[in-house]
Amino acid sequence: MPLYSQSHSPYARKVIVFAHEAGLAERLAVIDHETSPTNRNNAVFAVNPLGKVPVLITPEVGAIFDSLVICDYLDRLHAGRRLIPPGGPTRWEALRLHAVAQGLCDAGIALRWEIERRPAHLRHPPLAEGQAAKLVESYDLIERQNGLEGPLHLGHVALATALAWLEFRALPDFRTGRPRLTRWYEAFSERPSMRVTDYSGETQDAPPATTIAG
Repeated sequence: MPLYSQSHSPYARKVIVFAHEAGLAERLAVIDHETSPTNRNNAVFAVNPLGKVPVLITPEVGAIFDSLVICDYLDRLHAGRRLIPPGGPTRWEALRLHAVAQGLCDAGIALRWEIERRPAHLRHPPLAEGQAAKLVESYDLIERQNGLEGPLHLGHVALATALAWLEFRALPDFRTGRPRLTRWYEAFSERPSMRVTDYSGETQDAPPATTIAG
């Protein structure tokens, strides 16, 4: 199945790591696409009106998105233990951790706009501070609460790929003063699914410059 992806998207990497953990990676044909709110990718817009990756092209219903929906779809294709628990407290723990991890990515992307991607004269420091605070508060919550232990689930995949992306982009550090979270992340990062899906590349917020011959 074609998976529209991006080599530096935490949402896309979540899906790919999830597929590896579910034993489904060989069923995906990963197609890399650069996307940005300021750099339209027509191929992605053709399958997702939001212009975002990941997008999975399924045989039953065509294109599905976003990453949570794709993971839910993939989780129904394998015969093993469900990585999105079907019910009970473990389901809500997994989905709660996923929500925090998703929020880490959202806040990190918003922070990068304010400190790097937006033109300097348009940046708003209080907004950057607010997004950074969301990251720190989330790190502290995960350090304090249970949820990292137990059988692997979607929340673990989402958290590991989010933390890896925050490090990749040199955003506020989650390691200092958080030994439990650090140990868990370092152990999870050694899983084969993580080792074969490293981030690479830079965000392209503008199309390549046109070269004029002559």
